[in-house]
Amino acid sequence: MPSACSNMPATPPRVTAAYLQPLLETAAARGIDAAALAAGAGLADIASDPLPAADYIALLDAGSRLANDPHFGLHVGERVRPGTYSVYGLVLLACRDIGQALDQTQRYERLAHDLGRSRLEPRGALARYTWTSHYPHASRHLAESVFAGIRTFGSWLAGRPLAPHALAFAHARPPDADPAEYARVLGTMPDFGASAHTADFDAALLALPLPAADITMYPLLQQHAERLLREREQTASGIVAQVHAAIVDALAREPVRLAGIAAALDLSPRTLQRKLADAGATFQQALDAARYALAMDYLRRDGLSLVDIAFLLGFQEQSAFTHAFREWSGMNPGAWRERVAGKK
Repeated sequence: MPSACSNMPATPPRVTAAYLQPLLETAAARGIDAAALAAGAGLADIASDPLPAADYIALLDAGSRLANDPHFGLHVGERVRPGTYSVYGLVLLACRDIGQALDQTQRYERLAHDLGRSRLEPRGALARYTWTSHYPHASRHLAESVFAGIRTFGSWLAGRPLAPHALAFAHARPPDADPAEYARVLGTMPDFGASAHTADFDAALLALPLPAADITMYPLLQQHAERLLREREQTASGIVAQVHAAIVDALAREPVRLAGIAAALDLSPRTLQRKLADAGATFQQALDAARYALAMDYLRRDGLSLVDIAFLLGFQEQSAFTHAFREWSGMNPGAWRERVAGKK
């Protein structure tokens, strides 16, 4: 898939069974078994590995509601362990210092989940960690579980409690927020309503050695993680890439339909659906990804209005395009265009 669409996985967004485990344990500690949790989330089954990312988010919300726990996300994050992060968690155990561990998180996070992506930026005496959610409209429990997990695991790696200089969440301050509980789990009371989910910390911590690290295992574990990344990319690069190219070609000429794309690839619609399913994707996901990539390209062109772009992408109304783009990116296309223009 084009790099412009990197925040929409070519294969369906998912969460590994290992990453789900702290959520199940947190619910169980509050008397809610897996079956009750699944029922509360409106899911028939949560035994698949990997689990659809949207199902994981539904389980977070169901856990908070059923347990009557307004800080359920924080408590899920407290239960992470090295195995929670699958192979990339093992890579972190072999890192020499905090900086290398955060670098590896940026690269291998997707091996555990497709919920969002990490970014690390040096800022003089401070460094900023930003987590960009792929589900900006999800409840606060998602981002709060991620940051609680990072602090819990980071402190375990460092052999001592780590606390940020400042912490901010993009969601609004919950009316039932308990400052003491935020401070206990996260090391500080966060700000709310920020432009992004961020944690600022002393840049000197990047050089902090990890006392339990087995750095001799790092080359082998990194090689294994790289192989898993390549396998994911190869799975997505076959039929998904062909469908993506066919959709981009067709959008300029006619409404895109499954039957038409199947014919362009010399396949029956049923065969195309089966091949996409084997690659872990659906036709609608491929169509959305192609439209999103094109939308970002068109929005960078000053001569195209939002009405023009909606037409070029096969939407009958601008409002339908606006709604779809908000789902893909978390913001309206006009706001996205202004943000990009401001960076030129």
